[in-house]
Amino acid sequence: MGMSGPAPQSDAFEALAMPLFDQLYNFAHWLTQNREEAEDLVQETYTKALKGFSSFQLGTNFRAWMYRILRNTFLTSRSGLAATSTVPLDTEVDGPVLAVENQTPEAILMQLSSSQLLQDAISALPVHFREILLLCEVEEMSYQEIAETLSIPMGTVMSRLARARKTLRDRLRPQFQEG
Repeated sequence: MGMSGPAPQSDAFEALAMPLFDQLYNFAHWLTQNREEAEDLVQETYTKALKGFSSFQLGTNFRAWMYRILRNTFLTSRSGLAATSTVPLDTEVDGPVLAVENQTPEAILMQLSSSQLLQDAISALPVHFREILLLCEVEEMSYQEIAETLSIPMGTVMSRLARARKTLRDRLRPQFQEG
């Protein structure tokens, strides 16, 4: 039709953003633990991202940019505030945790990936552990991408991931030993 104006921009945005929809929804669902809230969250993320698309630098990591908007939107939402206020966001007092393990969480995750047990264990984690596990294990982001998404240094990504895995493993261990 004879539409001029910002259409090419929204076309470019859609081309980049639509393929991420399922992944973003999945992440939103893990964060909110509620289908309706996840849908709202993704919708709001897309609205904000489209509005802010002009500030996105083409050629930088679009996926990390979208995840960052979703996460920030979540953290300022009702359920996000509730989830984070219960937990001091960064208590990295116990120093770096060495990620040396006999049974890796990945192996455990593979055995359990579809299981309710794992989902419950992840759901019970504090948000800043939950999100980092999901970005790493489910979304398969690199440490660099996670650092960009969460706006934290790479060293923090690694120590937080190690602690998230350890927490998850401690939660799951009793279930494995009963079997």
